[in-house]
Amino acid sequence: MDTVSEFFEASVQTSGDAPAVVFGETVVGYAELNARANRLARRLIAAGVGPDSLVAVAVPRSDTLITAVLAVLKAGGAYLPLDPTYPVERLTHMVTDARAVQLLRTTSVATLDLGVPEMVLDDPDVAAECARERSDDVTADERLAPLTVDHLMYVIYTSGSTGVPKGVALTHAGMTDLVSTQTRVYGIRPGDRVLQWASFSFDAWFWDFTMALMHGATLVMAEQDDLMPGESLRGTMLKYEVDHATLPPVALSITDSAGLLPGGTLTSTGDVCTRALATEWSQGRRLFNGYGPTEVTVGTSIGGPVEGVQEAVSIGSPWDGSAVHVLDERLRDLRDGGEGELYLSGSGVARGYLHRPGLTAARFVANPFGPPGSRMYRSGDRGKRAADGELYFTGRVDDQVKVRGFRVELGEVETRLESHPAVELAVAVLGGGDASSQHIVAYVTPAGEQTMVAAQVREHARATLPEHMVPSAVVVLDRLPTLLNGKIDRKALAERASTAAAEQRAVPHCAPPPTAGTPAAGGAVSAPSLEDLLCGLVAETLDLTDVTPQDNFFELGGHSVLAAKLASRMRKELGVTVPMRSVFEAESLAELAEIMAQSR
Repeated sequence: MDTVSEFFEASVQTSGDAPAVVFGETVVGYAELNARANRLARRLIAAGVGPDSLVAVAVPRSDTLITAVLAVLKAGGAYLPLDPTYPVERLTHMVTDARAVQLLRTTSVATLDLGVPEMVLDDPDVAAECARERSDDVTADERLAPLTVDHLMYVIYTSGSTGVPKGVALTHAGMTDLVSTQTRVYGIRPGDRVLQWASFSFDAWFWDFTMALMHGATLVMAEQDDLMPGESLRGTMLKYEVDHATLPPVALSITDSAGLLPGGTLTSTGDVCTRALATEWSQGRRLFNGYGPTEVTVGTSIGGPVEGVQEAVSIGSPWDGSAVHVLDERLRDLRDGGEGELYLSGSGVARGYLHRPGLTAARFVANPFGPPGSRMYRSGDRGKRAADGELYFTGRVDDQVKVRGFRVELGEVETRLESHPAVELAVAVLGGGDASSQHIVAYVTPAGEQTMVAAQVREHARATLPEHMVPSAVVVLDRLPTLLNGKIDRKALAERASTAAAEQRAVPHCAPPPTAGTPAAGGAVSAPSLEDLLCGLVAETLDLTDVTPQDNFFELGGHSVLAAKLASRMRKELGVTVPMRSVFEAESLAELAEIMAQSR
């Protein structure tokens, strides 16, 4: 078995100056990327980074990010990905809890006072220090201690049901089987182009990273705005002639498939791939459906290629070195097609939750089907195995949900809401219909006689939760509905969630005018203004009845995927194309309408 740096260095030997990373107009070859990473790795070793040392990395999408990750791994350390857009309180918790020994960032990232030494990679002094280091591969003798496959590779923090994010600790042990599976399933060749779509804070990023750089292919990177689902994503994939992409159903649902990945491969992952999506995206390319939580090395099973219309899309069969067990409450194997909980075992199973031995013991249990001492991860997912051996995901056994492909423990959202002094009880549910419109709705009851303002409670949540976990709407109720046994009726609240956003609005607004025009003075029909048309589109996109030009799209409950959906409708229905950045930065719909007018 090999480590990440050994796999990458093998690719360098066969790829030479072939392009390793493309970022915008920047192209970095394998030999140059390797040299940069070796120089930085030696600086990290000098700073005390060695096996099982965690290095926090806060670097935006760029070839510099790839250099930083490779350098950490070459030094023998493990990387802790930080998303600079996350609230500072959450980033501080991650770095402190992980006990990181070093922070890597660039000047484009605001100074993060996280209490650890930092290297600013594009600082002239740091760059000069790196330039003085040797560029050949780091040897075992140079590291502070021997590096083995049992040492940490990365730690990724996920939502926690108790209200505290937990770090999942992955080692190099699953790398050989990960690379073997990618080779067998995808047949990746040198010169192929792999899209790097996923956020750095999620393990799907590591899948894209290895799918390109462990196989001599080219990793295609782009700015976040150029990867927004819809026309931006489509344009980027066409521009760079991408051959392989891994995308969640929410991105596929609002992106036109025509002409993309001709003869290439697409992997749907992160959420349920619906029959409709499979039917559309299996035409003209090979479509696969991947499954696996963060607690295994990126994934554990894969289905496909998907062909034709299917009643349900399977998650396939375990990949190399992995096993998926469908078990009942007594850990008996359900081989008769019965539905049970999915337990995952094999080389890719994580070491556990960082510094959380109790939680680790509860979720990583002894494996009665494997060799002595082996473990399996209790996933919390439900599924079944068909007669032909294909596996199917059927739901969850707890309150964990997927929101736009992100894993969310509703308990963490509720804990944060209940920390507001005016909130007595909080219940978070999943609202929305298709993948692109799914959102979290929170129902809260006031504590005592305190006055509660829903908007303030939502801002309280935003102070610590990442964007995908912030409720799109907070609804204040005198009391929560209950079942006969006295427990909160979550099902009733979920059914009510579709109208929650409208309930949140405290001030009545005028509904947008009909798009066909409205009678003006004297009986003439006047064409609706661009503002009116935009308000109408926003109302439909967010499923609201009342929207005004003074409203802010995101304060109404919009999020990044819905923003991409809105931009697509603006282009198709109004004939106006505006940069995605403008949609995000406009303080009101009136301001966005002005930008639209200038873009005509």
